[in-house]
Amino acid sequence: MAHSELFVTSAPPVEGRAVELDVLSFLDQFGEDNSTAERCYRSHSHSSVLQGLPFGGVPTVLAINGFLLLIFSCLRKAAWDYGRLALLMENDRRGVHTLAYMCYLLCLITNPLDVFMILLSFQGFCSWLSSLYHMKDEEIRSKCGIDAVTYLSFQRHIILLMTVVCLLSLAVILPVNFSGNLLDSPENFGRTTLANVSANFLWLHSIFALVYFIITLLCMAHHSVRLEYREDEKVCHQHITLFQGPISDPGLITKHFHEAYPSCTVTDIRFCFNVHKLMRLDLERRKAMKGRLYFATKAQKEGKILIKTHPCAQIFCCDICGFEKVDAEQYYSELEEKRTDEFNAEKNRISMKRLGIAFVTFRDERMTAVIVKDYSRVHCRRRPQQSSITTVVQSHKWGVSYAPAPSDIIWENLSVCGSRWWLRCVLLNILLFLLLFFLTTPAIIVNTMDKFNVTRPVESLRSPVITQFFPTLLLWAFSVLLPFIVYYSAFFESHWTRSGENQVTMHKCFLLLVFMVILLPSLGLSSLDLFFTWLFDVHFLDEKDVKFQCVFLPDNGAFFVNYVITSSLIGTAMELLRIPALTVYALRLCFAKSQAERIHVKRSQAYEFQFGLEYAWTMCIFAVSMTYSITCPIITPFGLLYAILKHMVDRYNIYYAYVPTKLNQRIHRAAISQVILAPVLCMFWLLFFSMLRLGITSIFLSCCSTCNCHRIPSLLPSNCKMHFALSPHRSNTSRPATRSAPPHLAEIRFSLRCTNAE
Repeated sequence: MAHSELFVTSAPPVEGRAVELDVLSFLDQFGEDNSTAERCYRSHSHSSVLQGLPFGGVPTVLAINGFLLLIFSCLRKAAWDYGRLALLMENDRRGVHTLAYMCYLLCLITNPLDVFMILLSFQGFCSWLSSLYHMKDEEIRSKCGIDAVTYLSFQRHIILLMTVVCLLSLAVILPVNFSGNLLDSPENFGRTTLANVSANFLWLHSIFALVYFIITLLCMAHHSVRLEYREDEKVCHQHITLFQGPISDPGLITKHFHEAYPSCTVTDIRFCFNVHKLMRLDLERRKAMKGRLYFATKAQKEGKILIKTHPCAQIFCCDICGFEKVDAEQYYSELEEKRTDEFNAEKNRISMKRLGIAFVTFRDERMTAVIVKDYSRVHCRRRPQQSSITTVVQSHKWGVSYAPAPSDIIWENLSVCGSRWWLRCVLLNILLFLLLFFLTTPAIIVNTMDKFNVTRPVESLRSPVITQFFPTLLLWAFSVLLPFIVYYSAFFESHWTRSGENQVTMHKCFLLLVFMVILLPSLGLSSLDLFFTWLFDVHFLDEKDVKFQCVFLPDNGAFFVNYVITSSLIGTAMELLRIPALTVYALRLCFAKSQAERIHVKRSQAYEFQFGLEYAWTMCIFAVSMTYSITCPIITPFGLLYAILKHMVDRYNIYYAYVPTKLNQRIHRAAISQVILAPVLCMFWLLFFSMLRLGITSIFLSCCSTCNCHRIPSLLPSNCKMHFALSPHRSNTSRPATRSAPPHLAEIRFSLRCTNAE
């Protein structure tokens, strides 16, 4: 992991001398005096990142990761064999405390035929890989939905893009880098990097950076035109979400639209209510009912059954606590009756918990387009169409938007709106910013560990396992932990739609990962506070120990190669195990009160595939590979390896391990726009290196070429007739008037609302 002090350099020893940023002079010292390089490597005695190992330690890390992946395949074969026995024998006690049975339960499918087919595909060693090749997109689409197929198509385009970049980088860039003579040692990893090339050949790298940018645009444009406009989205364009405040009479809304928009016909109006508590009580009622039925059936065979009703009652160590036992069937019967009474009482009160949101259905899509367009101009100080009851219903304060699909709505979150939602959102993001401001990268976490001499016992070993594999494994581990914090912050924001939640998660996680994995470690910074100090403090170079020569130290590229290798092999293998879900599952089992609740936990252990989080991960590793594809071309085959393995793992998980998810098409278009950042970072990295190598003159020329590159996205759609959206929002919210569609809901939002509704 990149240590802040490893990449940082001290001010010049001669007072008043300008900071030397010339990398060429730095590289020239390698043949005569290695003091600068050694000073970078030894700038922190506890560092385990840049150790100057032969070829950057890449072969060692690759061998270790491959060996661990082999061990994982053996364990997975054994785990699935035990899971099959546990399924056939229906014996929870035999396997519930084993990793094998837990792995099986995480993949438990409600359809017995699916379970049988899964078990057959896992009988051989690594035979689960072969089943992925026989799986067709039509099967995935019918079982998992169009979003899964779109996501997998996105990954295939990334694989194609990485294949082209890999071939060009290895066939052209790598020989050019290797032909340089600035670094003489054949075992030096820097011979494969841009640091070994003289300034006369930098023009070639600049051309290839531009080529990669164009190829990325073309590839994403091809993917964007293949996005399907789904039938459920056509349906939703006849619905609007209406925020009408205290209005409870649907006749008033119908009358207003009939008078204000004579050509529009309302066919249905549905009001929204606060059902959060009602849904929770219904879940508890059903859970108690299943417990009663379980023990009633079991009592017929074994007689009266006594259980303990405190949490963790199923854990062995709690048996000595002396809690009183009760009749299991009677306990769950009373609990079911209690929850049923509470459910019915809440159901009777639900009419008094109106949310001020309504879903309005119009006859066709053209009518909703007229209304949505009219209300979209309200922000420009223009009032929408008036009616005779405008002052009564206050229609000028309404908020109107297209309704999302019913399956996309998180109904229990509709009650969190207005100032309450904004307050929750602001507080959560402030806490998240304060946390990530100081813990942006795993480097600062390891720095803190080093202060307490945590790594000193293993540093004496001076092993490549410690110096290269362990830091990259820590970077991957903390890179998993910190995005999950971001994910749960989006979860607790209580978004109204799954699409909105996933899209916010994708943007926040990708931004964090780019800072955490690419920008800050590459600049030798460990957190955002040091980054802002480096960016804005004019005295930072004089007062701090910053050595910019170490930023482009040759083995710095090896660190990112090792990170991509670890993500490819260990990261994808851990995604198969799904450790976070396994941890939650184990905790839920521990807190189960009875065997019936444990069965309920096993059957309810199903999650939706988090497209936002997985999009962010895929684009992060792609961005790392693309960013260093020219400065360190040896990273590209491992980036391609990650893209292939990630596609295979996600293909398996989507089909076998997660429940189907339906999202809005906007998240897929937003992912396309974020991919463009990767080649842009590549050009900026080349610009930064050219600045250090050639001086300020090259900055002006490079900036001019970069600005011309940014004109390409606007030229391609018009010249090549490609519908390529670089924005997550639709450029045209209304559909053509000639298009016909069945009647659907139109969602009108009144201005009293706080977020998305359906």
